[in-house]
Order: sequence, then structure tokens, then C-alpha cells
Amino acid sequence: MTEAVEALKAWVDASRRIVFFGGAGVSTESGIPDFRSTGGLYHQEWKYPPEVILSHSFYKSNPEEFFRFYRAKMLAPEAKPNAAHRKLAEWEAAGKLSAVVTQNIDGLHQAAGSKRVYELHGSVHRNYCERCGKFYGMDFLLHSSGVPRCQCGGAVKPDVVLYEEGLDQDVLSGAVNAIAGADLLIIGGTSLNVYPAAGLINYYQGQRLVLINKSAVARDLPAGLVITDPIGEVLDQL
Repeated sequence: MTEAVEALKAWVDASRRIVFFGGAGVSTESGIPDFRSTGGLYHQEWKYPPEVILSHSFYKSNPEEFFRFYRAKMLAPEAKPNAAHRKLAEWEAAGKLSAVVTQNIDGLHQAAGSKRVYELHGSVHRNYCERCGKFYGMDFLLHSSGVPRCQCGGAVKPDVVLYEEGLDQDVLSGAVNAIAGADLLIIGGTSLNVYPAAGLINYYQGQRLVLINKSAVARDLPAGLVITDPIGEVLDQL
């Protein structure tokens, strides 16, 4: 255990309202590619850039291509929670962790047992008919082709926040309140490039701020601890 991980363990042991704020790097150890690192989605060749395909306007204007990309790159039905997901669920069960705030849409925190998860960008496990509102699971999308259709004939849209769309206000409010009340904020697996999500950490009022990320982030942080090892490996030591 490195000196930094030992210091993190001491902070975790002394805390009772931990909040974890995470991004795509939390799930890379589960085999889900992130967006911006080498080999991530933003470095792969498609007819359109991923940030264009995953926009509301593209979804509306070119839904066939949207769903082709979405099924191929955004769904990972075989992915399982890793050590990071499991440790956070363990802390919550022990009454030490108040909430997980995640930019991920893969549902792995819930699969690991976490209960209070604020999914800023929605979930691949929820899809809804734009006409009648009926909800469908991920399997429905996986086993459909082209634009998925509800029994009523309406298009079934993933309940994920696309570029150009706003965040759910109830989720946003819950995340803000959790972060504001934390006595330890751990930021992990995120480049802090995506707003407004990245701006939520400004609500943290405490003194113990930890950054666990393999690469540099997009902004200066007053982090008392910075660890550049894989997050699952780090949390598994605690």
C-alpha cells in the first residue's frame, strides 16, 4: 500500500458521509471503454464523431445511424461490477457512504448493490416510448433492429441524456445536496470535461478532497490527495 493510499484509508476510516463522484474510468476495469483516453470512443473511426451521433439533433435527424452506434458502442450487457463498484456498495451498506454521483449510464453501481445512486446522464437500462411512455429494458433494445418501436408504434428512446439535452432536475438536486453535505469527496475516473456535471463538485464544502484518475483532469482542484493508479485497484486496498 502506497503512502497516498494509506492516507486515503485514514480519511475513509474517519469519515461518515462519503460521496463518490465518478465517470467512465470507473467502468473501464469492467471492460467498458471510456471516451477520451487512447483507445476510447473519441479515438475510433466512425462516419460521424461520437459527440455528434450522441446529440439530440442527430437522434432526431438520423435515428437509424444513432441506434447503430448506440447498440454497438453504448451497450455492454456482459459487463460486471468491478472492485470499485463493490467497495462503494460496501461502504454504503456500512453507513459510511451517503451517495454515488455518476456520469455513467451502465448501471454497474446498482448491480454491485449501491442504493443511492444519482445517474446524471441516465441509464441504458431504461428506455421509453416517446408516444405512450411505456418503459422497456436494455434487452428490448438489444433484440430490436433499426429504430426500436413500441407496441403502439412510437419510437423507443433510451433514457440517457444526449448532448443538447438538459439534466433531470430531481437527480441534479439530489446530487448537489449529497455533495454539499459530504465530509469526504472522492472524485474518480473522470476527466471533468463534461458540464454541467463536472461543475457539481463546486458544491463540496469539506476539507477532504481526493482525486483518483489515471490522467490529468481538465481543471485545477484543491485535492489533498491525488492518486493516478486504476481506481478499482486503489479502492480494493481499503
